[in-house]
Amino acid sequence: MFPFSLLQCFLSVSVIMGVCFCFKLVEGGCSRNPVIFNMGDSNSDTGGIYSGLGIVMQPPEGRAFFHTFAGRLCDGRLILDFLCENLSMNYLTPYLESLGPNFTNGANFAISGSKTLPRYEPFSLGVQSRQFFRFQSRCIELTSKGFKGLVGEEDFKNALYMIDIGQNDLVGPFSYLPYPQAIEKIPTFIAEIKFAILSIYQHGGKKFWVHSTGPLGCLPQQVATASKNDSDIDQYGCLQSRNDGAREFNKQLKALCEELRDEIKDVTIVYVDIFSIKYDLIANSTLYGFENPLMACCGYGGPPYNFDPKFQCTAPGSSVCEDGSKYISWDGVHYTEAANAFVASRILSTDYSTPPLKFDFFCNP
Repeated sequence: MFPFSLLQCFLSVSVIMGVCFCFKLVEGGCSRNPVIFNMGDSNSDTGGIYSGLGIVMQPPEGRAFFHTFAGRLCDGRLILDFLCENLSMNYLTPYLESLGPNFTNGANFAISGSKTLPRYEPFSLGVQSRQFFRFQSRCIELTSKGFKGLVGEEDFKNALYMIDIGQNDLVGPFSYLPYPQAIEKIPTFIAEIKFAILSIYQHGGKKFWVHSTGPLGCLPQQVATASKNDSDIDQYGCLQSRNDGAREFNKQLKALCEELRDEIKDVTIVYVDIFSIKYDLIANSTLYGFENPLMACCGYGGPPYNFDPKFQCTAPGSSVCEDGSKYISWDGVHYTEAANAFVASRILSTDYSTPPLKFDFFCNP
């Protein structure tokens, strides 16, 4: 299905002090058809923004793997794509794809720009949940009538429900509110994630995979545009206050997962510490073969961040790096394929998961 084995290296190899660093994805396997339903924002949007809103991005988007725009805000594959490859399953088709969709392995409801709130504003987490409920009811109805290529009733029960959202919720408040007031909004975001998980559970979902948000203060977009002073810059050049906000969000998200495990005994909820994976990548970028960890590969303005909100990636006058595999940030907000591969490899190690279950736990009895 894919051009090379998952046991091969996904990131460029670097030789530092005589040591070869190479990252591999841990191979997974399923004894039954793997079905995944994903909800989130641009970090996991595999084409919803394209299918739903008709937004087409110009080259160099997608250049590293698809060689054309593939609905992803990236030069290639996303973390979700690598996780699907790990199970030798199809990449997730956007729910809104009207022509030639393949839903045999589930569907992707993520849309770029999505947030948890307002609950029923397109395409919030609440809207994505409601879209899933319709998808579920229609699949069950149509499969009972003999339609093929859809998700069956048992598949919904055995499916993995992934949630990767929150970054956009944090960006807004931190752009116009003092730190204490921005932090006060976090419980409302967490409440929406709880509502989504419980709603899916009521519709039969019992296996959840929840990603924390990443180090917001290390995004070139944030460090290039936010008002800052020297006391707010950490040792790696990131905005301490933004990262503290992300940590607080993750603390409450992890507590929610623990709370729901205690309340609902017949569910499995895996919390994945994406923040630690990405922050380690930025802090030790040279060790892992990357350069300029806070500089966008595709953007405007040159060093140190190559980011200007008025001239973003693909805009006239923007520039793009020659080798994206040496960059962590693709466009100032989203990661490069190489960085996504690194993050996926760490996810698959189980070292950042609570409980430390393998990613294929849901498709093996």
